[in-house]
Amino acid sequence: MKRYQSYRGNAGGSNIRRWRVVGVAGVAVAVVSVGLGVAAAAENGVPTVNCPTVADKLGAVPAQAQAEIARNLQLLNTQIQEANTRIANTQGQGGANFIQNAILGPLKDKRFATINRMETAIGRTIAKPNLNAEGLSGCSLNANGGGNASPEPANVPAAAVSAGAAAVGNVGTIVCPDVVINVAIPAQAQAEIDRNLALLQTQINEANARLKSSVGQGGKNFVQNAILGPLKDKRFATINRMETAIGRNAAKPNLNAEGLSTCSLNAGGGGAAAEPTAAPTTQAPANNGNAGNNGNAGNNQQAASRNTGNVGINDGTAQVDCPDVVINVAIPAQAQAEIDRNQALLQTQINEANARIKSTAFQGGVNFINNAILGPLKDKRFATINRMETAIGRNAAKPDLNAEGLSACNLNK
Repeated sequence: MKRYQSYRGNAGGSNIRRWRVVGVAGVAVAVVSVGLGVAAAAENGVPTVNCPTVADKLGAVPAQAQAEIARNLQLLNTQIQEANTRIANTQGQGGANFIQNAILGPLKDKRFATINRMETAIGRTIAKPNLNAEGLSGCSLNANGGGNASPEPANVPAAAVSAGAAAVGNVGTIVCPDVVINVAIPAQAQAEIDRNLALLQTQINEANARLKSSVGQGGKNFVQNAILGPLKDKRFATINRMETAIGRNAAKPNLNAEGLSTCSLNAGGGGAAAEPTAAPTTQAPANNGNAGNNGNAGNNQQAASRNTGNVGINDGTAQVDCPDVVINVAIPAQAQAEIDRNQALLQTQINEANARIKSTAFQGGVNFINNAILGPLKDKRFATINRMETAIGRNAAKPDLNAEGLSACNLNK
């Protein structure tokens, strides 16, 4: 039996093949067109991030911190380059806010942490600077591409390294007012009073030693911030302990801790106040100060100091009062666990602050709680709330939970 092929069938097959060729060619043209479009976009400029520079805001950088600062400057460049790469690789992805939520937002968090580390690195040796991490961490877009992908120098700028040496000579000696105990000292308190009088002199000696060893370090406020300020806090706490020691067995005196804790710099050297190594056991005359060093210049303020001098002193009974962090947006399921962890962390931070207030009763000066407890607590809460915003923003629009407004806490007495 003979088999015949239909010419019509052949024609149809030929047509199919022709359509296939045309189809493949069409796809090829489309692919080439897309490629040309991407190339054109690259020529026209894919958006790139534009970040403020940090290196030129550093000021004095101690030698001990230069290597760490250089690493973090390079890290700032790396963060910018990674953000630019992600923008290029995700062209056309996401909605209108994709770049802001998925790239610029996380970049801001990374830069904030990096700049904060630079402040801490410098602050280990000299007064901790404020590099404006909040203001310098936010980046914008260069819509047409371009921009500097490595705006920070690979090494610490020479001007920043040398600025501190030219700013201060750290010469002279520390001059402190004499602490005169003008009340009778109970026998039970005598030994403790003697120890604290000796400690006052030790503190002056240590401050003078640091003054000498830190010549050329820091900026114009280095001596005030790194030596005289901490010395004031130590002296305030020491004088306060002496008041407390006497007050256990007699009426608690007002030794004018606020007025006598502040020391100054004698640029010409010499003149450092010397505390007696032992305290008198009988009431001292009221005018027994060192007139040459203004020894009791603050004593005429004792009456006022009874009412105002001890405001803010940590007696161990205060508790921190922090605003509630309310999340008023829907939390994606992917972020729920991280949000729960950070909300628990906010409470842990409050508990730790309260514990530290209790354990440091009568330590430091009037600003001790604010500088040593409430300030660090604010920084921790800000970072925690910021992480919650970022966690939500990975899978939804990044919310504004008001980290700045909700991070500061007060005291409940």
